[in-house]
Amino acid sequence: MGCCGGPRLWIGCLVTSLLRSDAVKVTVRDRSLEVVRGDSVLLPCSFRTMSPLSRLNIVWTLAPLSDPGSPFQVIVYDHGQVIENPSLIGRVGFVSVPWTADIILNSTRVSDAGTYRCVVNNPPEPGDPGIGELRLDVLAPPSLPQCLWEGDADVGGTVTLSCSVEGGVPAPEMRWDKLEPEQISLPLNMEGTMKSTVCIANISAQNSGLYRCSVSNPLGTQNCYIHLSVYSPPDPSPGILQGVLLSLSMALVLLALLALVLWLHRSGRDRKWKEGEEEECYNEIRYTPTLVRRSFV
Repeated sequence: MGCCGGPRLWIGCLVTSLLRSDAVKVTVRDRSLEVVRGDSVLLPCSFRTMSPLSRLNIVWTLAPLSDPGSPFQVIVYDHGQVIENPSLIGRVGFVSVPWTADIILNSTRVSDAGTYRCVVNNPPEPGDPGIGELRLDVLAPPSLPQCLWEGDADVGGTVTLSCSVEGGVPAPEMRWDKLEPEQISLPLNMEGTMKSTVCIANISAQNSGLYRCSVSNPLGTQNCYIHLSVYSPPDPSPGILQGVLLSLSMALVLLALLALVLWLHRSGRDRKWKEGEEEECYNEIRYTPTLVRRSFV
């Protein structure tokens, strides 16, 4: 049907055409937002409609950053009623519904990060619902890291220092330093974005000291520490060595004295035995002639 005819007919056709072709229009003025964990943030969503607002329907959904493929409803406005997600009750709400679809999110958490979608439908408005999207990033300082060490702390062994952190947005940077006796930066190996290690091979007593792992992002810095003690066998001191030598010398002297006593005792016994034999022999020789002479008388 054409719009030919008088001015009134032409205006009527124009209005009808606009109503048929002009669906709900949604505008999101900020496509990307950042908020510090724990603060509040306004998620904007304005719309334009030609129909009364008695049947207005607004649905906010979130595709979380941790699982983008599983979006869920955040809050709904339908025929004058507001329905909040049970997990967000008390933290989310509309600002000035039904005039705008803006919502406010309080006490933000890292899990609130992701892609938010605002869907506005206002029957009998023709056409598809209006849709707007924005991305929310929830920033957080690093959590307190955990420092551990494992390996052989004896001289010549190998020790691995590890540092891990549970959270931080943006992902924190890590650094290892030896603080004592002088500060030295150490090369590290990253295992993902939340863990780093330092390997110290063929350790010596010079590797003993205080080590620090620092994790930092624009919102803050956290540290953890390890005190490494490298065990080395004690060197014999001069006093101990002298004591050992003195003990050995005394033992040798005692052994020599004992040997001398045994030798003297044995020598004296042998001498007595020999003297006894000589005395017996002398008596036999002395009395023998007398006995012989007496035999001839």
